[in-house]
Amino acid sequence: MNRMKIDRMFKIIYLLMSRDKMTAKELAEYFEVSVRTIHRDIDSLMQAGVPVYTSRGSEGGVSLVDGFVLDKAVLSKDEQAEILFGLQSLPGCATGEDVLGKLGVLFGRSGPDWIEVDFSRWGYERKDDDRFEVLRRAILGERSIRFRYAGASGGETQREVYPLKLVFKSKAWYLQAFCLLRGDYRTFKVNRMISVEIAGEPFDRASFSMPKPEEIEPRPCECVLLELVFEPFAAARVYDEFDIDSIEPSDGGGLHVLTRYPDGEYLYDMLASFGSAVEVVQPAEVREKLGQRK
Repeated sequence: MNRMKIDRMFKIIYLLMSRDKMTAKELAEYFEVSVRTIHRDIDSLMQAGVPVYTSRGSEGGVSLVDGFVLDKAVLSKDEQAEILFGLQSLPGCATGEDVLGKLGVLFGRSGPDWIEVDFSRWGYERKDDDRFEVLRRAILGERSIRFRYAGASGGETQREVYPLKLVFKSKAWYLQAFCLLRGDYRTFKVNRMISVEIAGEPFDRASFSMPKPEEIEPRPCECVLLELVFEPFAAARVYDEFDIDSIEPSDGGGLHVLTRYPDGEYLYDMLASFGSAVEVVQPAEVREKLGQRK
């Protein structure tokens, strides 16, 4: 069974969980395949033990059997729990709770309320949730999106991209995508994406090779070894900025940090933001340059 067919079959299950029932024609139009192909997919799902059935007539269509328990299928209890936990960690999605409840019924169990992820920033809940909902629908539905992007060098550009994957890295959300303007892969910081909307051009996500995580927001490869001492009152910001393994208590009751950091203006902006709460022990050239900025 090829990868494209497997991806389509999983998406059929997702759609049926989200919409209760769809006709074979609707599914064929959604995936841009023939009705005959959809019927073959449904047969494959049935053979795999997935509780799908079809009904005829004006009210007919393809749906999942109510109350079916998947304990007898290919998923172990640990795998079921992982799926429930994964869905529960995305409550910002409009259909997340719906699908979670249906999966709970199908598995004959419910996931514990152990985690919650909120995409929004403080004070911007609805706006940020809407943006992530558009991105979710575009990625899962394999449709292009259009938005304005605020670049790091200033100014805005209008972009249309094939959205491939959302990534959280280093305290920020990023979208990995294929940019139609540049004709190449690009990584966009979600907070800089303005007026995000689905443009609608279809694409096959499986045919794109997504960028590696280390390509996100590349920084200068030259790093400096920093030895820093911070006053006690700056502790919260220190733990926000540096890896916990690089932080130790200092003799004066503050915090001692030994870390490698990319050299450049961002380094001095970051250190200057601590004001008198930071002392640069080494290197001397960083200490001197920072002193010139104060």
